[in-house]
Amino acid sequence: MKHILINYMKRYSDCTEEELNKIASNVPIEEFSKGTVLLQQGEMPEKCYFILKGCIRKYSVSECGKETTFKLYTEEQSVTIFNQHAADKSSRYRLECVEDCVLVVGDLSEERAAYEENPGLEAMILNMVQGDLGEMHDEFASFMSSSPAERYKALLAKRPELLKRIPQHQLASYLGMTPESFSRIKKRLGSLKG
Repeated sequence: MKHILINYMKRYSDCTEEELNKIASNVPIEEFSKGTVLLQQGEMPEKCYFILKGCIRKYSVSECGKETTFKLYTEEQSVTIFNQHAADKSSRYRLECVEDCVLVVGDLSEERAAYEENPGLEAMILNMVQGDLGEMHDEFASFMSSSPAERYKALLAKRPELLKRIPQHQLASYLGMTPESFSRIKKRLGSLKG
């Protein structure tokens, strides 16, 4: 599975094949069962992840128990909680495996040592983070300017596999609607196709 990671790194780096293989050979790969909580809301983030197989949900639970899904990460996506800017470094989010997952697991406390051992890694990570931030800003702007039906259509166009992989109530939350509204929109838009 490390070839998936190497191909991903090639997109963000001008490192040689040898350098990329060295980086990939040093990263731990772990398997996690569906339902595994990788980070609890309120914990200090210590790990970062890259998904080789599976899906991770980033969400929060309010004081009254309402779950809000903010992001659904799938293959070839990195998952890191960035909160170093905050006075309280604890996570406002929970990370949970929605499916059985195979993940590259990084230790955030070893980041500096990894950069020193692998010249070029820091620039590659910076390029990856910039790409992720750009995508996140685009997604946010699209979310804010679209109706629930438009969000559903965008999901069908960009990530249709999520409809089969993610429970409907979690997809509804991710799209900013109630499960009932999600069901009505799916039914209405499905009948328009026929």
